[in-house]
Amino acid sequence: MGDVDLYHILGVSKSASSNEIKKAYHRLAKEFHPDKNPEEGERFKEISFAYEVLSNPEKKEIYDRHGIQGLKEGAGPGGFPGDIFGDLFGGLFGGPFGFGGGGRGSRRKQKGEDLVHPLKVTLSDLYNGKTSKLQINKTVICAKCHGQGGKAGAMHQCKQCKGSGVKIIIRPLGPGMVQQMQSVCPDCHGEGEVINEKDRCKVCLGKKVTKESKQIEVHIDKGMKHDQKVVLRGEGDQSPGIEPGDVIIVLQQKPDNTFQRKGNDLYLTHQVGIVEALCGMEFTVKHLDGRDLVIRNPPGNVLEPGSVRSVASEGMPIYRNPFEKGNLYIKFEVTFPPKNFANEKQLKQLEKLLPPRQKVDLPEGEHVEEVNMMEYDPSAESASGRRGEAYEEDGSDDEPGVRRVGCAQQ
Repeated sequence: MGDVDLYHILGVSKSASSNEIKKAYHRLAKEFHPDKNPEEGERFKEISFAYEVLSNPEKKEIYDRHGIQGLKEGAGPGGFPGDIFGDLFGGLFGGPFGFGGGGRGSRRKQKGEDLVHPLKVTLSDLYNGKTSKLQINKTVICAKCHGQGGKAGAMHQCKQCKGSGVKIIIRPLGPGMVQQMQSVCPDCHGEGEVINEKDRCKVCLGKKVTKESKQIEVHIDKGMKHDQKVVLRGEGDQSPGIEPGDVIIVLQQKPDNTFQRKGNDLYLTHQVGIVEALCGMEFTVKHLDGRDLVIRNPPGNVLEPGSVRSVASEGMPIYRNPFEKGNLYIKFEVTFPPKNFANEKQLKQLEKLLPPRQKVDLPEGEHVEEVNMMEYDPSAESASGRRGEAYEEDGSDDEPGVRRVGCAQQ
């Protein structure tokens, strides 16, 4: 089985996310679970094994680098501490692919699932940095019984599964043929241990953990970006014998009314009139840190509609190097005056100040026709197009009132 492809077993690609791997496992588990499909016990064990490896970042990395043989031998410099197959299946039956259990060292401590929380932030928060407080709910080890579920010595091994947490079912398939399957022990719910009701802790009721609401601080560094993650190690759910997972904060930037961000640069759009575009102007921009930037364009430096100017080092701080910044880019939109804003005399005076207009030689002759130009009306254009289509569909090349009939060929 050294060439087994765990990705193929789950039907996912090597680039699949943890969420895609989880969805694939749940879909296949429903289809091939022994309770629903008794003849697919081996297939179900393969699916379970593939998921156990690919859903664990450390085991997945070893498998991606060294394959099944690397998992079997504990690949990596100096060996991989612990028996990975013992971690997965408690060393029972040599693992689903017949790899042999047996301890090559102490068993690795299993890590709990990570908790993911989105955090809404503004562009100003990402520019200036911020410490936000977030309330999370998680499970913690019971302080009353210290995760024992009851008083000392009250917990004893489950008789049904003999402490393995797994129930083994053997089903005959035919003469000399049996099928062996395993499922979570219903008596201890996979814990391997049980406690009498009278001995259970009054706080956690024998569950070993309780619910807790905790306020945590999230430090947002200058220059962080939308969808960037802040990882709080060990702040996830607690459980006896299991290393707590992490709390992963995903930053979600809200739209800004003034600026747009692209990488480390900032962009904004500014409206100017025709006088400002031609004769110079100045205006202020309230920056994300509260400063007022005075922007000037000298007279004679004409701003064409859609032109862009840059202000160096006034963009976003660079993450982990906040003294360096990107640039600020300003796009200018020129607003022209309304119709008939000046009389004929004023227009002639204005024309003397502007560059001369382009001289046009008008042609002469009977083929020259003067036309009128009107305001653009989109509805008129669409109506004209529909008339043209109707003209083509009606066969306008035909004479009115004449029905054309094709000649029959002999």
